Amino acid sequence: MTVWRVLGGFAIAAVLAVPLGVLMGAYKGVEAFFEPFVSFARYLPASAFIPLLILWAGIGEAQKLSVIFIGSFFQLVLMIAVSVGNTRRDTVEAAYTLGAGDRGIVTRVLLPSSAPEIAETLRMVLGWARTYVIVAELIGASSGIGHMITDSQALLATDQIIFGIIVIGLIGLVTDFAFKAFNKKLFPWAQIGR
Repeated sequence: MTVWRVLGGFAIAAVLAVPLGVLMGAYKGVEAFFEPFVSFARYLPASAFIPLLILWAGIGEAQKLSVIFIGSFFQLVLMIAVSVGNTRRDTVEAAYTLGAGDRGIVTRVLLPSSAPEIAETLRMVLGWARTYVIVAELIGASSGIGHMITDSQALLATDQIIFGIIVIGLIGLVTDFAFKAFNKKLFPWAQIGR
């Protein structure tokens, strides 16, 4: 259940954050509008929203997915915007010289150039999402690793607490290696020079 919560909340955050981050990195006007709000929200701890989310969404799955979303979305937007904005200017200028329009610059220059970095950002923030799910599961959950750790604490079962921590680490390690392998296969040109 914990893995599905992480993947669900992270997927929702990524689907919304990637386009917004790309637009912010590509267009200064979009960045000027959204950046102050996103930067402010990025510094708010996701765990601080748990009491509000319980009031608004109850203690069901929506609350847990919302914690993961809040913890991941704002980080993703800013990191993706920076990745897209760091595209080499000479590449962009060459595309303009060859007659590319704004849409062509985004789809044929900025996205291919920054795609490996965006994928790496997604991998890194997925790791952070795993920490948010445990926080979300500590309160009002009836299943998941965080719930198991809380129950074990009440029973003074330190062996189960340690087991839960190790399982979280192993899940993180496996997903991280899988994400790295997928990125390496998807973007082989990004490996040159590393």
